[in-house]
Amino acid sequence: MHDARVLVVDDSAAMRALFCDVLEQTKNVLVVGTAANADEARDQIADLRPNVVTLDVEMPGMSGIEFLEEIMNTNPLPVVMLSSLTQSGTETSLRAFELGAVECFPKPLKATPEQFQKTVGKLGKIVLAAANSNVRDKPRPKAAKAEGESGPDYSPNGKIAAFSASMGGVDALTEVLAHYPKNCPPTVIVLQTEPALAEMFIARADKECGCSVKAAADGAELKAGVVHIVFDPNKHVIVEPGIPAKLRMVDRDPVEGYRPSATLLFGSLSRAGMATIGSVLTGMGEDGAKGLRLLKAAGFRTLAQDRTTATVPQAPSAAIEAGAVDAELKLEELAADVLANCGSAT
Repeated sequence: MHDARVLVVDDSAAMRALFCDVLEQTKNVLVVGTAANADEARDQIADLRPNVVTLDVEMPGMSGIEFLEEIMNTNPLPVVMLSSLTQSGTETSLRAFELGAVECFPKPLKATPEQFQKTVGKLGKIVLAAANSNVRDKPRPKAAKAEGESGPDYSPNGKIAAFSASMGGVDALTEVLAHYPKNCPPTVIVLQTEPALAEMFIARADKECGCSVKAAADGAELKAGVVHIVFDPNKHVIVEPGIPAKLRMVDRDPVEGYRPSATLLFGSLSRAGMATIGSVLTGMGEDGAKGLRLLKAAGFRTLAQDRTTATVPQAPSAAIEAGAVDAELKLEELAADVLANCGSAT
């Protein structure tokens, strides 16, 4: 794992000092410089050669989004956007992902001291993961299908598709769902991201994709044509067998530090013996690896996103190293494999 050499870009001197202090407390993270605007940042990138940039969305002159687009078009670097998660902030965050940002991190502007410490404590881990990401080599995601376009007729065979994703997950899921037909397999996705961002992503995906995309809800039935996305940090999700199977949102302590836990979701599918194809996509940490191994042991097909093209390869790598994966595939191939194993085009 490479050390992170970070350039902090923010027009507020107080915020620059705050994020520098937070990052310098993280092992293997070094702040190599700061900048107050895009012009300063451009010079600092050339002189200091950072391998990660944290970039404020709202800056005088060239905005953070405009500067992000410049970076990705001229000298691609891993960029972590810093933004308030207001309505406009979440829309901007989705645009940042489209342009190639590794992650969008919420500025803790109105947090309690305890919430603030917990929130900013994540930033060091995110920046370190960004330094070891595949941004330079990552293919640009394909556009989602236009509203109403459903693609070829598709006949699902009753198998459930289950995915996990975290850092880089919005980008990856945008591409996977772009391949989904209107009558897609019943699908459950654990997405570790900020709830406001997840809600905005779901609303956009439901409008643009051929299938229906919904926020997971207790008692929701798993039926063809519907994708359920789980993101509530206060709830886990399991699948209750039946005809049709149902989602159950449950109160439980985090599993190995994660809530919702992909391992718990995969494990519930394995224990119930429900025919499933499970996939671990881009993300930090090891969530999903043990659960995917349970699915594989039960005789179900298991996949991981190709580590060389995953934005953040930690999660796919953990699953592969755990012996939990039947095949390691690029996103387009992975989506095709899921659809082929869960049904057929007609």
